[in-house]
Amino acid sequence: MKTGTKIITLDNSYHLWTNTQGEGDIHLLALHGGPGGNHEYWEDTAEQLKKQGLNVQVTMYDQLGSLYSDQPDYSDPEVAKKYLTYEYFLDEVDEVREKLGLDNFYLIGQSWGGLLVQEYAVKYGQHLKGAIISSMVDEIDEYVASVNRRRQEVLPQTEIDFMHECEKNNDYDNKRYQDDVQILNINFVDRKQPSKLYHLKDIGGSAVYHAFQGDNEFVITGKLKDWHFRDQLKNIKVPTLLTFGENETMPISTAKIMQKEIPNSRLVTTPDGGHHHMVDNPAVYYKHLADFIREVENGTFKGEYNYYE
Repeated sequence: MKTGTKIITLDNSYHLWTNTQGEGDIHLLALHGGPGGNHEYWEDTAEQLKKQGLNVQVTMYDQLGSLYSDQPDYSDPEVAKKYLTYEYFLDEVDEVREKLGLDNFYLIGQSWGGLLVQEYAVKYGQHLKGAIISSMVDEIDEYVASVNRRRQEVLPQTEIDFMHECEKNNDYDNKRYQDDVQILNINFVDRKQPSKLYHLKDIGGSAVYHAFQGDNEFVITGKLKDWHFRDQLKNIKVPTLLTFGENETMPISTAKIMQKEIPNSRLVTTPDGGHHHMVDNPAVYYKHLADFIREVENGTFKGEYNYYE
């Protein structure tokens, strides 16, 4: 596949921004989180894998409503009803795959993207060589419990109570509340500071994020609060890597359950890694990823649970 940027036109006439980096016969399609996030933390994936001695062509794209791709008018109820659904974003992945000519490829997704990887591996698994679920659980209630425990680790009870009061009153714009959110972000989402992922101004994607997640990573008021997938994990038939940061929002206790439920899976963790542990500790993150791809390629992959040592 030709490297560089390519704008693809979906069957619904919207346009998506895609970008391909690297070389070789191994193909990796990368899904960003959010939802409403963007591709940026995948920009050096091909380069990082090459450092690990593995040539991989990596394609990333901004999902509909995100950064460089088209951003529909979600204030229109009909548009929101049609495009702010799990089904839309899942099928969008497969349409991107088809229009880019990918098959027998690896699919990686972070956070919301990891949700899509789980669903894609069940519905469209015949196209996959391997799946990588990065920082995403299968049961959202366990995530909610985990992020609330995380608050206890870094904030005094007065601030936790204040945050809960703001959330009760839908007062998310409160500066003190947002300052507390930023403390949590620095500890559990973007541990490597200053974060390369921050922008001077909101550049889109918030409508999708608010519809599914809510105001921030530490409260779920959108559609994601009802997401449960554990009974489907047994239907993921391809080799699967589960990768989590050791200091992130998603509970590793849940990841251990997922590793047992997904038939041929491995769980690895990244020291000093938050929710974006591919940025926080890339040397370890990409060693895990390269080892996984290399073993699947040569037929030696075996599911297991390993902390990094």
